[in-house]
Amino acid sequence: MAEDEGFRGPQVCKIVGITYRQLDYWARTDLIRPSIADAKGSGTQRRYSYRDLVELKVIKGLLDAGVALQSARKAVEYLRTTLGDDIASATLVTDGNGAVLVRTDGELVDLVRRGQGVLSIVALGGVKQALDAAITDLPVTVPKASHPAHPATSANAGGGGG
Repeated sequence: MAEDEGFRGPQVCKIVGITYRQLDYWARTDLIRPSIADAKGSGTQRRYSYRDLVELKVIKGLLDAGVALQSARKAVEYLRTTLGDDIASATLVTDGNGAVLVRTDGELVDLVRRGQGVLSIVALGGVKQALDAAITDLPVTVPKASHPAHPATSANAGGGGG
C-alpha cells in the first residue's frame, strides 16, 4: 500500500504496538483522529498518516513510562500546538506523573501544565573543571606557625596524648 493512502487500523496497531481497542478508544475520544480518512459508518475504515503514527507512538511511549492517559492527552495537545510537524524531534523527560519537554535552548517545559512550569537546565558537565581551575588560580598562602591549620593539631602540639 502506498503511504499516501494511509495505514489501516490493524496495521497501525502492529506498527505502534497498541491494541485495536486502544486505537478505537483514542479515536472516539478525540485523542487522535485519523488525518487521512475517518470512519463514516459501518464498512468504512480509518486511515492514519505517518504523522498520526508518530503521535500514536509518542502517546504509547508516555503511557509505557507510567504517565496517565489524561496527562498524556494534555502533553500531546501541547506538543501539537507548539511543535506542529516537528513533534518527532522533541525530547521528553518523565517521572511517571507528567512529561517535560526539553527544548534545544536548555529550557524545560511542563507539558501537563501546558507550558506554565518552565524550568532551566543547569549544565553540570563543566562544574568540576571550573572548580579545579578556580582552586589552581588561588594565591598560595603559607600558614603561620602560631596558628595551626586544624584544631586537632593544637591539641597534639602540647606534647600530651592519651
